[in-house]
Amino acid sequence: MGKITFYEDRSFQGRCYECNSDCPNLQSYFSRCNSVRVDSGCWMLYERPNYQGHQYFLRRGEYPDYQQWMGLSDTIRSCRLIPPTSSHRIRLYEREDHKGLMTELSDDCSCIQDRFHLSEVRSLHVLEGSWVLYEMPNYRGRQYLLRPQEYRRPQDWGAMDAKAGSLRRAVDLY
Repeated sequence: MGKITFYEDRSFQGRCYECNSDCPNLQSYFSRCNSVRVDSGCWMLYERPNYQGHQYFLRRGEYPDYQQWMGLSDTIRSCRLIPPTSSHRIRLYEREDHKGLMTELSDDCSCIQDRFHLSEVRSLHVLEGSWVLYEMPNYRGRQYLLRPQEYRRPQDWGAMDAKAGSLRRAVDLY
C-alpha cells in the first residue's frame, strides 16, 4: 500500500530504514533524518513519537534534505500512512462547535480567506478523505492532518489558534 525510506544523511546516504505502515516510534531505527524517499502512498511525518509535534505531509517523490519537506530540523520520530480515497469533502465553519458561516469544499484551496471570505476557521467536519490544513495561504506554515471526523475547535486538530490559510487533499498525484 505504501513505502517510505528514511535516511540519516542528506542525499539518501547513511543508515536507512524502510517503512510500510504507521509507526508510532521510529527512534530505535535512526537517530536523525536528513532525506526521505517516498516510493508509494502519502505520508505524514511527525517530529515526536506517537504522532505528536510538527507535522510534514509527503507525497511520492524524493526529498534529498529535510528543508525539501519544509522541515524545521532533522528530527522525525513517527510516521503515518494516509489511506487512499476516491472522494474528498470537508466543511469549514467560522465559529467553534460548527456554528456560524459554513462552506463545503471538495478540492484543494490555496487561500481560504480569498475564496470563501472567512476571516477565521474555528471548526471543521471532514466528511470524506484525508486533508492537510496549512496555517498560511499557498500551502505554507504549520501542517495538520485532518482525517474523517468532527473538529469542534482548533485544539482538536492540534492548533493553538484558528490560523487556517489553505487546504490540500491528501492524494498521491501519480
